[in-house]
Amino acid sequence: FVPKELVLHLTAAAVALCLSRTPRRVALTLPDAAIALFLLLGALSATLATNHWLAARALAISVSGATLFWGARAVARAGLARPLVAALAAATALAALTSLFQAYGVETEYFSLNRAPGGTFGNRNFVAHLSAVGLPLVVLYALTARGSFGALLGAIGAGLAAAALVLSRSRGAWLAVAATALPAVVALWRARRLEQERSDTGRRVLLGLAAGAGVAAALLLPNTLNWKSDSPYLDSVRGVVDYRQGSGHGRLVQYHNTLRIALDHPVLGVGPGNWPVWYPRYASPGDPSLTDDAMTANPWPSSDWAATVAERGIAATLLLALVFLAAGTRSLRGVFRARRAEELLAPAALGAVLLAALVVGAFDAVLLLAAPALVVWTALGALWPDDAAPVREGARARRTIPLGDGAWRRVAAALAFVGLFFAVRSTTQLASMAIVGTGVRTGALGWAAAVDPGAYRVHLWLARNAASHGRCGSVRTHAAAANLLFPSAPEPRRLLGRCGVSVPRPEARPGR
Repeated sequence: FVPKELVLHLTAAAVALCLSRTPRRVALTLPDAAIALFLLLGALSATLATNHWLAARALAISVSGATLFWGARAVARAGLARPLVAALAAATALAALTSLFQAYGVETEYFSLNRAPGGTFGNRNFVAHLSAVGLPLVVLYALTARGSFGALLGAIGAGLAAAALVLSRSRGAWLAVAATALPAVVALWRARRLEQERSDTGRRVLLGLAAGAGVAAALLLPNTLNWKSDSPYLDSVRGVVDYRQGSGHGRLVQYHNTLRIALDHPVLGVGPGNWPVWYPRYASPGDPSLTDDAMTANPWPSSDWAATVAERGIAATLLLALVFLAAGTRSLRGVFRARRAEELLAPAALGAVLLAALVVGAFDAVLLLAAPALVVWTALGALWPDDAAPVREGARARRTIPLGDGAWRRVAAALAFVGLFFAVRSTTQLASMAIVGTGVRTGALGWAAAVDPGAYRVHLWLARNAASHGRCGSVRTHAAAANLLFPSAPEPRRLLGRCGVSVPRPEARPGR
């Protein structure tokens, strides 16, 4: 995740530097203001968080995502949305391709073996989420490509994404793809009533054949995935809406307890990224979200929205919902106001990307992670209608907030600085991991902790090593640091207790 975050922040910083050089006045819309307020509330929540390192990391992804959204809108206003969509479509196809490489036996140190076939994403669900969100962009590129070769490339990308989606067995991604059918059906219905410059029936047939071929290949070709079931894909279909057992039941338990966190901290939440710090206090007996060491199995809840309401508060969640509602409204408006069939494609794709992000975000982390956040926010900006065009001198735009050259340059420069700052932070995390990778030695771990003071596991390893050699001074230093990062974790308190330091356990909040 950290290398992807570094790429996200460097990209956002470069985009912000370009935005700072735009000479025209800009009119910000109400959704822009909602995003800005969402970020401000997140920053305020981060200052009050228990674990400031996690808070900064989570806030950084939001800030960089918003920067890419504004940058993509500027690119679209310059008439360059098409190549931006093409780049996002290519990224989707390449992500799916890494998943297929792993599924069919390609071995590399960059593929995680735990949740295959995740490719370079390390988890089959994550690559499936990106494929579901990016598939409408692949379809849009194929239908709008200027030549037959581009349409063929788009069809190949659709086939790769379809195959990766099937092999992933990600039920959330499957539901997302089903949801994207709604704007597609509405657009097709509207297209029958409108004029069309050229028929795209051939391209639609090509896309359908390519997607079908991808699904058939995924089902029929032998792969290296070791599923425990004799009928894994059929079992996944049956379990799409199963909430009585397995991961579905675990999600309901987690959502219930996460909602209790939000109700106890309704204004600003517990801080961005701080869900794993607080959740153990609210966990139910036998909660599947916890591991044997009484910590969460994942560093985020299984829902973007659950994370947002618990970590940033109700107001921030409503602001984010307002942005998505505005995107959905603009998608519908674009579809029903189109005068030619070609004008339907972009707003329909906007609605499809939006629905896919909402569905997968309801069942797992999407906007919380760097790679899908980059694709989602950039896609929304590229497809967003131009209702915030530059304001002419003396003109007044309804429902917009004029922002002069000087103010806009300062905002863009601040975003560039923040992106670079977070890129440096990601670099220090990479350096810490590289040091640990040289061998788990006390000296190496000491350097790793100095480079990345927010590395809980490194502090815990150092405290355990010191305790085994009776060095209580080092135990107090590193176990105390680990305890400050995760007060609910029992291991740092146990190590401190061996050296005569008593640390009270945080108050548990048992459910009724």
